[in-house]
Amino acid sequence: QHYFIQSNLSVLYVSDRTMDANIKIVAGIATVVVVSLASLCLFTRKKKRPSTLDPNKKIPLKLIEKEVINHDTRKFRFALLSPEHILGLPIGNHLSLIANINNELVIRSYTPVSSDDDVGYMDLVVKVYFKDVHPKFPDGGKMTQYLEGMKLGDCIDVRGPKGKIHYAGKGKYEVERKGKLCNVSGHKIGMIAGGSGITPMLQVAAEILKHPEDSSQIYLLFANQTPEDILCQDIIQAMEKDERFHVWYTVDRAPETGWSYSTGFVSADMISAHLPPPGDDTAVMMCGPPPMIKFACLPNLEKLGYSENQLMVF
Repeated sequence: QHYFIQSNLSVLYVSDRTMDANIKIVAGIATVVVVSLASLCLFTRKKKRPSTLDPNKKIPLKLIEKEVINHDTRKFRFALLSPEHILGLPIGNHLSLIANINNELVIRSYTPVSSDDDVGYMDLVVKVYFKDVHPKFPDGGKMTQYLEGMKLGDCIDVRGPKGKIHYAGKGKYEVERKGKLCNVSGHKIGMIAGGSGITPMLQVAAEILKHPEDSSQIYLLFANQTPEDILCQDIIQAMEKDERFHVWYTVDRAPETGWSYSTGFVSADMISAHLPPPGDDTAVMMCGPPPMIKFACLPNLEKLGYSENQLMVF
């Protein structure tokens, strides 16, 4: 049997044998392409970048960039072990910086503003506490001033991951309490941050916002001394473009004009107005100076009826 295939330009004469051969060739090519693509996708999924952090030993990282954000805030970029390395920090965890300063071993905890999506480097945003500025701390911050004095090419030791909170995704948290691992859930996420305590909040918020399918709503209450002390404003403003992210500020000392947010310490009224109400689907995270957590956050949250099981303190 034969077939005539009509085209706009000519008539083609095709036999069964020719057609069968062509079909087999095309089918074979299609099979090879599909198998190759599947193999490539599987390889890509299986490919795991090496991690930098090791909880059992110090890893030296080299300072490669330093950005002056304002009068006392800096962004430090450190190179990881290779351009192919990630930091290896679970969401909700932090790391330690370790340095010998004036013959004293100084260890401080920090949460990067970068993530494991950033390959080959780690970014820290740090508020530098200079000496002779704060009356209560005339010597300033040992680690922050050490970082300020580092030159490009200098190294500092890091160790981690550390921490008792891990965000597992889609409103699920794993929290270590008294040596036991507890599960906390909440798609309405309240965050109370004070000063440099903002960085763990932004770490979790960034992870949520990068997944459009995550329906979690984030409500951040951010306390500072003055508007000029607010860290990571560029990151926060970028997050505000996502309708899942909401922020409210309070400062100890507000300017006479131009300030449209709250003034004063974190209060029950602020929490009630700007955080999600208590409920089974509400979780609240806190990070900041210990007095703020102890005297402002926890008592007011308790007074408003938030369950202790739904509260997490970094």
